[in-house]
Amino acid sequence: MTKKDIWIVDDDTIYQIIVNKIIQRSEKFSAVSSFKNGKEAIDHLYLAVENDEILPDIILLDINMPIMDGWEFMEQMDLLKCKFNKQIIVYIVSSSIAVEDKNKSKSHENILGYLSKPITVNDLLLISSDD
Repeated sequence: MTKKDIWIVDDDTIYQIIVNKIIQRSEKFSAVSSFKNGKEAIDHLYLAVENDEILPDIILLDINMPIMDGWEFMEQMDLLKCKFNKQIIVYIVSSSIAVEDKNKSKSHENILGYLSKPITVNDLLLISSDD
């Protein structure tokens, strides 16, 4: 199985460190990139498309972040996805228990699932096997 590239978009630095360690422990991913808000991630995505760089296979996206939240990121990604050379799978990873957030994630065609924090190695093994 080919290892995948994964992006973490989350404003919680400590959570990013923990998820990075879990990702490394899973041994399913070839590269991990972290971004502290949706704007940082979408800017990097635009650059990757423009420069024909490797796009992520999976994005773990928090909802509540400063500057650009997860929903705003998804709006921008929708505008850019026609330029992708592959499908990018997005999982919402949030501590939000709001039913609205879960329902909104289900209604969005580019969001494959909603995971509650904290993410586990088993979660990563399951999402890395989705194709």
